[in-house]
Amino acid sequence: MVIERVGVLGCGLMGSGIAQVSAAAGYRVVVRESSEELLRKGLMRIEGFLATGVRRGKLDEARKGETLARIHGTTQLNDFAACDLIIEAIPENLTLKQAAFRELDAVAKPEAVLASNTSVLCILELAMVTKRPEKVLGLHFFYPVPLMHLVEVIRSLVTSEATFQCAADFAATLGKEAVATVDKPGFVVNRLLSPYLMDAVRALEEGIGTIADIDKAMRLGCGYPMGPFTLLDFVGLDSALHAAEALYKEFRSPRFAPPTLLRRMVRAGFLGRKSGKGFYTYSEA
Repeated sequence: MVIERVGVLGCGLMGSGIAQVSAAAGYRVVVRESSEELLRKGLMRIEGFLATGVRRGKLDEARKGETLARIHGTTQLNDFAACDLIIEAIPENLTLKQAAFRELDAVAKPEAVLASNTSVLCILELAMVTKRPEKVLGLHFFYPVPLMHLVEVIRSLVTSEATFQCAADFAATLGKEAVATVDKPGFVVNRLLSPYLMDAVRALEEGIGTIADIDKAMRLGCGYPMGPFTLLDFVGLDSALHAAEALYKEFRSPRFAPPTLLRRMVRAGFLGRKSGKGFYTYSEA
């Protein structure tokens, strides 16, 4: 399968980034949102990210214009009909994702590959609602997509070797480093990262240290580029909670259980950078 046209389902934080890097790599991109308002916000996010790159000298106006010209925004699923690869990037809810894969399977051409950007959910459970399970896999990007170099390429029990290789090759054309993994909860990154982040919140609950001191300890003592609370605010407390809940549901191990403090912060709308407040407070600027 030669990838020429890429579809992205969802134009939120992850979907817009996937659409941007795909267009920047030369692919024709169709990105779909459920409403004109959400689509407009997503496309403005892409334009804003590229404009920042121009200001910082990372690219010129011509490259920015070429990238934007390759992106077609839509609210219609049928616009995916000509795509060779469609990447789902909607919220981490299995029921929603299964419904999306049924719809994508119905509109995509038979040879198209369907991928999910899920960080924890079972790829097989998405594949088996389609008539092409061998052409379904995971392509897990990391936020912010234009800056993060890693992509987890996740193969289910029924993913074909041709599909896996096609997806890995695609990731390479985006300038990403692909890590091959299998369809087990959390894959590589979240399987290891989630318990660490949950332990950090529990340490705070127990009074082991302040937010700033725990962050500083992990940066200076372990060489991490950012501490756990800075990272939680960066990825989103709601995303971290969803990942922990999915892992706990699968393993029933206390190490994956979301702490009470994290649940209450998400319930209060303290989601991190994207809401302006998480473990730290962020100005609008």
